[in-house]
Amino acid sequence: MKNLQLRNSLLLLLTATIWGVAFVAQSVGMDYVQPFTFNGIRSIIGGLVLIPCIFLLNRLKSPSEPIQKSSSRPLLAGGILCGLCLFAASSFQQFGIKYTTVGKAGFITACYIVIVPILGLFLKKKCSPLIWVSVLLALVGLYFLCMSGSISLGLGDLLVLIGAFLFSIHILVIDHYSPLADGVQLSCIQFFVCGVLSLICMFLFETPDLSMILMAWLPILYAGVLSCGVAYTLQVVGQKNMNPTVASLILSMESCISVLAGWLILGQALSSRELLGCVLMFAAIILAQIPVRK
Repeated sequence: MKNLQLRNSLLLLLTATIWGVAFVAQSVGMDYVQPFTFNGIRSIIGGLVLIPCIFLLNRLKSPSEPIQKSSSRPLLAGGILCGLCLFAASSFQQFGIKYTTVGKAGFITACYIVIVPILGLFLKKKCSPLIWVSVLLALVGLYFLCMSGSISLGLGDLLVLIGAFLFSIHILVIDHYSPLADGVQLSCIQFFVCGVLSLICMFLFETPDLSMILMAWLPILYAGVLSCGVAYTLQVVGQKNMNPTVASLILSMESCISVLAGWLILGQALSSRELLGCVLMFAAIILAQIPVRK
């Protein structure tokens, strides 16, 4: 059991690392293509990457292992719901990254660690006093991180914050369906749903240019193969048989990695005020994960 927990922890840490660097790829990709174009192509790539993985995993299964035909309904329902949530969340995040820095986008997205237990109230799950303290601390951190001059959120910050809320719903949907269906197949379906919806919006609201898409091949390929095909699948697999408190804390490391990646790769720097906001938000993230004795 300890080996399983260690394996899942390493899978989730790898997921956080890939997602943290993906903020750089998403930011660079916006220099060439528009948000729906970027998300549509990378999601389809992510789904295509998983198809041979599904066939390979099915061939590696033991012949004596029973096939659960009843799992097809939750698999399809979960894949569609996860795809809808992923489409909405990634769209807001991608538009937001266009107007803010990689580091700020990473930390604001990490708010889902605090938002998830709040949404749990609607599922009749009680929150400890520490959760509410962490919410207040996160709001203060957001103020220092995002407010500059006037008391208002920047457009990019607000869009990323909405995306964080939608990612929280996405996590709750995964928590519900991951024990009921195969994780790789569930992830594959969600990418195709997200990709098709994004491509429809691409043709409706954007003007895709093949030459610009080819110029953005590296960030799109990274976001498609690693961020989508690998990382989201690792999230679904890693959350199984894993303490959700530990899992969410490990995933929140993407915020720190995004700041480091933005600094190392793009040369983006945060002011002392913004760094204080980052520290307060990360403190809120950790505080929200501390278990409270009954």
